[in-house]
Amino acid sequence: MTVSRPFKSAILPIAALAAGLTLAACSMGGNSGGIALAPALAARMDQPGARLDADQAIAMINAYRATTGMPALAHDVGLDGTAQALANEYASTGTPPKTPQELAGMKLSAGYATFAETFSGWRNNPADAAGLTANATKAGVAATFSGTSTYGTHWVLVLAR
Repeated sequence: MTVSRPFKSAILPIAALAAGLTLAACSMGGNSGGIALAPALAARMDQPGARLDADQAIAMINAYRATTGMPALAHDVGLDGTAQALANEYASTGTPPKTPQELAGMKLSAGYATFAETFSGWRNNPADAAGLTANATKAGVAATFSGTSTYGTHWVLVLAR
């Protein structure tokens, strides 16, 4: 059987989306029959001592990038430190920090309890979605909870080349 070129080009985004869903899926939900998120992506960060699984967060972003034809980002632990410092600043001042010049981009969010919710907000906002597919090669991500801030949890994704 011969497959036409347009059909072949449609297979890659579909395969990438399937791979992304596989990454995000932990198991079939008990009685609901739905797909559950990996526990790390649905972990609540709106409490003291919560720890973000940055590897899983970057994997979710990479699954999204694959559906748009963008290459995967390398998870950079050094950028996690930058993201953490910026998230701490954001939470303590209540003012969004400025993107440091050495970064290719930065995404901010506040008030979402889980990374899955945060990512969904970024993905559904055209300006943020464009930033998720920025020309970057590596990324770091962090979240900070502050019980005294209006929004509670503050999220920062940093992208670099």
